[in-house]
Amino acid sequence: MPPEIRLIGLPTDSHSSFLRGPAQGPAAIRAAMASDHGNMATEVGLEIGRDIELADLGDLPLDESPADFDRIRTAAQASRDATPIFLGGDHMVTYPILAGLAEIHGPLNILHFDAHPDLYEDFEGDPLSHASPFARIMERGLARRLVQVGIRTLNGHCRDQARRYGVEMVEMRNFSPNAVPIPDAPLYISIDMDALDPAFAPGVSHHEPGGLTVRDILSVLHRIGGPIVGADIVEYNPTRDINGMTAVVAAKFVKELSALATAGR
Repeated sequence: MPPEIRLIGLPTDSHSSFLRGPAQGPAAIRAAMASDHGNMATEVGLEIGRDIELADLGDLPLDESPADFDRIRTAAQASRDATPIFLGGDHMVTYPILAGLAEIHGPLNILHFDAHPDLYEDFEGDPLSHASPFARIMERGLARRLVQVGIRTLNGHCRDQARRYGVEMVEMRNFSPNAVPIPDAPLYISIDMDALDPAFAPGVSHHEPGGLTVRDILSVLHRIGGPIVGADIVEYNPTRDINGMTAVVAAKFVKELSALATAGR
């Protein structure tokens, strides 16, 4: 029996700073996965339903209350015998996910794709802002190593924060797939959909030109040879999408991450 991959939706965007909408992301990504326009094959040759055991656990019952943090943390902690892939939701969710997974694995290593470093100490008075999850993760010691890829909005404050926490960045202006360091296990992958250039993923709240292509991200993922302990795909905003094209990209990432998790184990 192949290892189980668990798909868990996190329909929340209460910590977004600009636009609401990512709470609708999980349903739209699932619809793209189920569409007859494609199939369940992945680029490495494994197929969901044949080689990959993917169990969709549905959405967590989130209500934008402080209790959501523990709901997400508990769901991550309950994935001891499986590899969870979380569908956001805004990027705040990565903090409680890491809090839960660290209870199982200890401090993790993170490979993070994003236009933004999300290292603000306190963004607009919200320490749980979607612009702050990696500051919380690093200050709590939930990660040993953080590699960020595709960054192209680095201001002075976040540059100082990166130095403070020893963050490794491959800024977009210096990007090459082969130049991205691949951290050792236990490895967690976080994909913010605005890491992509808006030409490939218009369905995001923060359009930031000059970003990654879909192939860029896949080329990095295909270099990972070891196991992963979990992943998230966040910040997809269906209200900004065009013809569902960003949902299709997010669905492809679900399939390729599922194959990566299966092959790694």
